[in-house]
Amino acid sequence: MIALKRLLVATDFGPAAESALQYGRAMARQFGAELHVLHVVDNVFARAITGYGYAAIAPNVQEDLERAGQRQVEAVVHDDDGRDLRAVAATVTSINPAEAIVEYARAQAIDLIVIGTHGRGAVAHLFLGNVAERVVRLAPCPVLTVRHPEHEFLQPDALVAVSHYQA
Repeated sequence: MIALKRLLVATDFGPAAESALQYGRAMARQFGAELHVLHVVDNVFARAITGYGYAAIAPNVQEDLERAGQRQVEAVVHDDDGRDLRAVAATVTSINPAEAIVEYARAQAIDLIVIGTHGRGAVAHLFLGNVAERVVRLAPCPVLTVRHPEHEFLQPDALVAVSHYQA
Protein backbone atom coordinates (compact mmCIF):
# COMPACT_ATOMS: atom_id res chain seq x y z
CA MET A 1 0.00 0.00 0.00
CA ILE A 2 1.17 3.49 -0.80
CA ALA A 3 1.35 5.80 2.21
CA LEU A 4 1.52 9.48 1.40
CA LYS A 5 2.03 11.57 4.52
CA ARG A 6 3.44 14.76 2.99
CA LEU A 7 2.69 16.15 -0.47
CA LEU A 8 4.48 19.10 -2.03
CA VAL A 9 2.95 21.28 -4.73
CA ALA A 10 5.45 23.63 -6.37
CA THR A 11 3.88 26.80 -7.74
CA ASP A 12 4.82 29.71 -9.94
CA PHE A 13 1.17 30.86 -9.73
CA GLY A 14 0.51 30.14 -13.41
CA PRO A 15 -2.32 28.06 -14.89
CA ALA A 16 -0.29 24.83 -14.86
CA ALA A 17 0.58 25.36 -11.18
CA GLU A 18 -3.09 25.97 -10.36
CA SER A 19 -3.97 22.64 -11.99
CA ALA A 20 -1.20 20.95 -9.99
CA LEU A 21 -2.56 22.51 -6.79
CA GLN A 22 -6.02 21.08 -7.52
CA TYR A 23 -4.49 17.61 -7.87
CA GLY A 24 -2.35 18.08 -4.77
CA ARG A 25 -5.34 19.13 -2.67
CA ALA A 26 -7.43 16.20 -3.86
CA MET A 27 -4.65 13.68 -3.22
CA ALA A 28 -3.84 15.14 0.21
CA ARG A 29 -7.50 14.81 1.18
CA GLN A 30 -7.69 11.26 -0.18
CA PHE A 31 -4.60 10.12 1.75
CA GLY A 32 -5.04 12.32 4.81
CA ALA A 33 -1.68 13.87 4.00
CA GLU A 34 -0.10 17.17 4.96
CA LEU A 35 0.00 19.62 2.02
CA HIS A 36 3.04 21.82 1.41
CA VAL A 37 2.74 24.59 -1.19
CA LEU A 38 6.11 26.00 -2.23
CA HIS A 39 7.07 29.00 -4.32
CA VAL A 40 10.68 29.63 -5.32
CA VAL A 41 11.56 33.33 -5.33
CA ASP A 42 14.30 34.28 -7.76
CA ASN A 43 17.55 35.38 -6.13
CA VAL A 44 18.02 38.64 -8.06
CA PHE A 45 21.41 39.37 -6.51
CA ALA A 46 22.87 36.00 -7.48
CA ARG A 47 21.31 36.23 -10.96
CA ALA A 48 22.74 39.72 -11.47
CA ILE A 49 26.25 38.44 -10.77
CA THR A 50 26.20 35.20 -12.80
CA GLY A 51 27.61 35.47 -16.28
CA TYR A 52 26.81 39.10 -16.94
CA GLY A 53 28.92 40.89 -14.39
CA TYR A 54 27.36 43.00 -11.66
CA ALA A 55 24.11 44.93 -11.91
CA ALA A 56 23.11 47.59 -9.42
CA ILE A 57 20.06 46.42 -7.51
CA ALA A 58 18.51 48.24 -4.59
CA PRO A 59 18.98 46.28 -1.34
CA ASN A 60 15.28 46.10 -0.56
CA VAL A 61 14.32 44.58 -3.93
CA GLN A 62 15.07 41.02 -2.81
CA GLU A 63 13.19 41.49 0.46
CA ASP A 64 10.21 42.93 -1.43
CA LEU A 65 10.20 39.96 -3.82
CA GLU A 66 10.36 37.49 -0.93
CA ARG A 67 7.52 39.20 0.95
CA ALA A 68 5.39 39.35 -2.20
CA GLY A 69 6.07 35.67 -2.93
CA GLN A 70 5.10 34.68 0.62
CA ARG A 71 1.88 36.71 0.41
CA GLN A 72 1.00 35.06 -2.91
CA VAL A 73 1.62 31.53 -1.67
CA GLU A 74 -0.38 32.24 1.48
CA ALA A 75 -3.22 33.52 -0.72
CA VAL A 76 -3.45 30.25 -2.69
CA VAL A 77 -3.55 28.19 0.51
CA HIS A 78 -7.17 28.43 1.65
CA ASP A 79 -8.32 28.40 5.26
CA ASP A 80 -9.78 24.91 4.86
CA ASP A 81 -6.41 23.75 3.47
CA GLY A 82 -4.78 24.87 6.71
CA ARG A 83 -7.44 23.25 8.84
CA ASP A 84 -8.12 20.02 6.90
CA LEU A 85 -4.73 19.39 5.27
CA ARG A 86 -2.41 21.02 7.81
CA ALA A 87 -1.19 23.07 4.84
CA VAL A 88 2.17 24.80 4.90
CA ALA A 89 2.69 27.86 2.68
CA ALA A 90 6.43 28.19 2.03
CA THR A 91 8.86 30.21 -0.03
CA VAL A 92 12.55 29.71 -0.63
CA THR A 93 14.96 31.93 -2.52
CA SER A 94 17.16 30.43 -5.21
CA ILE A 95 18.61 30.98 -8.64
CA ASN A 96 17.68 27.37 -9.53
CA PRO A 97 13.99 26.52 -8.93
CA ALA A 98 14.36 22.79 -9.63
CA GLU A 99 17.18 22.34 -7.13
CA ALA A 100 15.32 24.42 -4.54
CA ILE A 101 12.20 22.26 -4.91
CA VAL A 102 14.24 19.07 -4.57
CA GLU A 103 16.13 20.40 -1.52
CA TYR A 104 12.84 21.38 0.14
CA ALA A 105 11.40 17.92 -0.58
CA ARG A 106 14.42 16.26 1.05
CA ALA A 107 14.42 18.54 4.08
CA GLN A 108 10.69 18.07 4.71
CA ALA A 109 10.61 14.29 3.97
CA ILE A 110 8.07 14.81 1.17
CA ASP A 111 6.50 11.61 -0.18
CA LEU A 112 5.19 13.03 -3.50
CA ILE A 113 5.88 16.20 -5.47
CA VAL A 114 3.10 17.56 -7.69
CA ILE A 115 4.23 20.09 -10.29
CA GLY A 116 2.62 21.70 -13.31
CA THR A 117 4.15 21.61 -16.75
CA HIS A 118 3.44 23.75 -19.77
CA GLY A 119 3.95 20.96 -22.29
CA ARG A 120 6.21 23.05 -24.52
CA GLY A 121 7.47 21.63 -27.77
CA ALA A 122 10.95 20.19 -28.25
CA VAL A 123 12.51 23.39 -29.65
CA ALA A 124 11.14 25.59 -26.84
CA HIS A 125 12.29 23.01 -24.30
CA LEU A 126 15.78 22.96 -25.83
CA PHE A 127 16.17 26.71 -25.30
CA LEU A 128 14.10 27.29 -22.18
CA GLY A 129 14.70 24.08 -20.24
CA ASN A 130 12.01 22.66 -18.02
CA VAL A 131 11.84 22.91 -14.25
CA ALA A 132 9.42 19.97 -14.05
CA GLU A 133 11.77 17.70 -16.01
CA ARG A 134 14.73 18.58 -13.77
CA VAL A 135 12.63 17.95 -10.67
CA VAL A 136 11.64 14.53 -12.04
CA ARG A 137 15.31 13.66 -12.61
CA LEU A 138 16.60 14.93 -9.25
CA ALA A 139 13.74 14.29 -6.80
CA PRO A 140 14.15 11.94 -3.84
CA CYS A 141 10.50 10.82 -4.23
CA PRO A 142 7.92 10.24 -6.98
CA VAL A 143 6.82 13.27 -8.99
CA LEU A 144 3.40 13.77 -10.55
CA THR A 145 3.51 16.22 -13.45
CA VAL A 146 0.25 17.88 -14.40
CA ARG A 147 0.08 19.24 -17.91
CA HIS A 148 -1.98 22.32 -18.55
CA PRO A 149 -4.60 22.09 -19.79
CA GLU A 150 -5.01 18.83 -17.94
CA HIS A 151 -7.33 15.90 -18.38
CA GLU A 152 -10.43 16.56 -16.30
CA PHE A 153 -10.09 13.94 -13.55
CA LEU A 154 -11.17 16.29 -10.82
CA GLN A 155 -14.78 17.36 -10.56
CA PRO A 156 -16.43 19.78 -8.16
CA ASP A 157 -18.48 17.95 -5.53
CA ALA A 158 -21.76 19.17 -7.03
CA LEU A 159 -20.90 17.67 -10.44
CA VAL A 160 -19.95 14.37 -8.83
CA ALA A 161 -23.30 14.23 -7.04
CA VAL A 162 -25.21 15.03 -10.26
CA SER A 163 -23.29 12.43 -12.30
CA HIS A 164 -24.03 9.73 -9.68
CA TYR A 165 -27.71 10.71 -9.61
CA GLN A 166 -28.00 10.43 -13.42
CA ALA A 167 -26.32 7.02 -13.58
